[in-house]
Amino acid sequence: MLLVGLAIAIIVVGVLGYYIGSMTAPTQTTTVTQAAQTLTVTTTRTETVTPVYTPPEKIRAGFIYVGPIGDFGWTFMHDLGRKVVAELYKDWLETTYYESVPEGAVADRLRDLIRAGYNVFFTTSFGFMEGTHAVAQQYPNLIFWHCSGYLRDKNMGTYFADFYQIYYLNGLAAGALTKTGKVGYVAAFLIPEVVRHLSAFAIGAREVAQQRGLNLTLYVIEIGAWYDPAKARSAAETLVNQYGVDVIAFTEDSTAIVEYAQEQFSLGKEIYVFSHYSPMYVYGE
Repeated sequence: MLLVGLAIAIIVVGVLGYYIGSMTAPTQTTTVTQAAQTLTVTTTRTETVTPVYTPPEKIRAGFIYVGPIGDFGWTFMHDLGRKVVAELYKDWLETTYYESVPEGAVADRLRDLIRAGYNVFFTTSFGFMEGTHAVAQQYPNLIFWHCSGYLRDKNMGTYFADFYQIYYLNGLAAGALTKTGKVGYVAAFLIPEVVRHLSAFAIGAREVAQQRGLNLTLYVIEIGAWYDPAKARSAAETLVNQYGVDVIAFTEDSTAIVEYAQEQFSLGKEIYVFSHYSPMYVYGE
């Protein structure tokens, strides 16, 4: 009985060994010659090779701005960041930029940069999203970054800061400063980014105002432009003169509203305002 079991085990091991060996055997060609006839047997093994991305020796980054670099707000700070990294990584990084680009022209400016040999791109306005995505799909070997949007691809990412947290803090201060219980917000466009900001501002202002026994009202004016000092100032004047607000926050890239609030202070009327994206102390005390 023991010998029978041993024989069976030997047979099983032999079969398994043959089976496993036939599966793992490398590709080989065997030629058998028999009675002037040649039989060729070919076994093929397929290997998958994953392509490895090789970064360029030098990164050439192009920035596309929706406003002028001298707006002292959104575009000013983006360009300041560009200057910092250009100096910090000058051994392997080269940068350039286009300013005051209409949102419908972003694809043309991207193609200009591509023809000039640039290989990484930053488009810095929500309205640049579709154009950036379309060009990214046409050039899968280049890298694209879009600020504040949501469309992504294998070679296109998005980035943004949690500015709503800052606007919430601004709102807390607004709720503490207001005497009328009326605060205002000047919005460039009521897109998700801006709505997130003004909502956080409203929540913060209401929390503190309620603790002070005030019924807070928030007035919002949309001006339809990221950079338009005249429209921004006009909206601030309307908020103050027509609605009686005494604290203003804004999403417009100039210093116009800060300057207006400073003028009102000089006339003895206390209008408080929060700067947008950069310190604007030189325009308001």
